[in-house]
Amino acid sequence: MKEEVIVVAGPTAVGKTKTGIELAKALHGEIISGDSMQVYRTMDIGTAKVTKEEMEGIPHHLLDIKEPTESFSASEFQTLARACIADISSRGKVPIIVGGTGLYIRAAISNYAFSEAKEDKAYRMQLEQMAAEKGNEAVHALLLERDPKSAERIHPNNVRRVIRALEIYHITKQTMTEVLADQQPEEMLYKPILIGLEMERDLLYQRINERVDLMVERGLVQEAKALYEAGVIDCQSVQAIGYKEMYAYFKGDVSYEEAIAQLKQNSRRYAKRQYTWFRNQMNMNWFDMTSLDFQKEFKEIQSFTEGKRASLSNE
Repeated sequence: MKEEVIVVAGPTAVGKTKTGIELAKALHGEIISGDSMQVYRTMDIGTAKVTKEEMEGIPHHLLDIKEPTESFSASEFQTLARACIADISSRGKVPIIVGGTGLYIRAAISNYAFSEAKEDKAYRMQLEQMAAEKGNEAVHALLLERDPKSAERIHPNNVRRVIRALEIYHITKQTMTEVLADQQPEEMLYKPILIGLEMERDLLYQRINERVDLMVERGLVQEAKALYEAGVIDCQSVQAIGYKEMYAYFKGDVSYEEAIAQLKQNSRRYAKRQYTWFRNQMNMNWFDMTSLDFQKEFKEIQSFTEGKRASLSNE
């Protein structure tokens, strides 16, 4: 029998954390973080990691499980998240995945298969060197030439995925799109209830700008500086929005004011990409949080979720 899983997803700053916690309180649930950056220890402010106070006693899983120098992948998340789902369900609790990293969430709850293509470390290093010397756009342009569909789907700044797509083509002479097409049709492994949170764009962008100001007030610059001074430089973790802009400031490439402006702009662009991804890739049930009347909106979400759970239990 398939286990039940609730997903609360959507763009940054839309209210996922609070919604997930309130659902967990109402439904005797536990939360699995669906965020690719909140796995890193000491990276709290820049990743908007939930605080102990905000958790309100609700157990949270897959937070602080990696050092900033370690890598983390969607495939690894898939394995860990499924183990969490099994554990939470076995204790009679409801697993609730909360986050904005779309591919990670989709991979966890479906039979999404990652490419079996072997690695070519020398070729990958060559591409990494190209990205370092000529910029992310140069590597993305190469992907556009060899695998246009993947290039359209993968953002230039997601260098690891761009390079992996090129590596697959280099090894198999097939595009990532062709490799994925050869796999089984995607199926859900659980009984999912997919809740998407959205908000009128201008308000969301205002909230993002305010969140950045609050992060700075809480010590984002000092948090990033500690990582920089500790030698956490060429690592996956610090390519994240919030850290890469600060690193550019520390290196003297931009002024402090420019770094903050870029952080706000990159966060807004990321929110737009998140929203588009969830709209196109997952069959979410959308709830508009624009009114900012959280209790009113939450009642609708809770009512929908309870109704959906009742219908799924009868299947």
